Amino acid sequence: MKYGILKETNYGFEEAISKINTELQKEGFGILTRIDLNEKFKAKLGIEFKKYTILGACNPKNAHKAILAEENIGLFLPCNVIVYEKDEKTVIAAIKPTVAMESSNNEKVYEIAKEIEDALTRVIDNL
Repeated sequence: MKYGILKETNYGFEEAISKINTELQKEGFGILTRIDLNEKFKAKLGIEFKKYTILGACNPKNAHKAILAEENIGLFLPCNVIVYEKDEKTVIAAIKPTVAMESSNNEKVYEIAKEIEDALTRVIDNL
């Protein structure tokens, strides 16, 4: 996948969320938002959906550096991490910040995005 870092796991759904949270913390990230799409789709559309959660992860130090380099880069923040069930597996994926932020055409922002992407890759690899 060009725009994300993905790993299929044998973790249970909530276990996967707990583990991704722990690994994100090790890299200086916190979870700002948690969106349960099954819950939202049920409430807004009246439909059942599989377990699928979007986590909004932020590394404050790098977010600050990126905003100083490009004030409007906040449009790309926070970094989304998704957790969902597929067949008998739980999939965990994170956005590739270099892909998301390449449209800024700002070399300093790209360098920061690369740092963040390296950290997110370590997070996914450690699961």
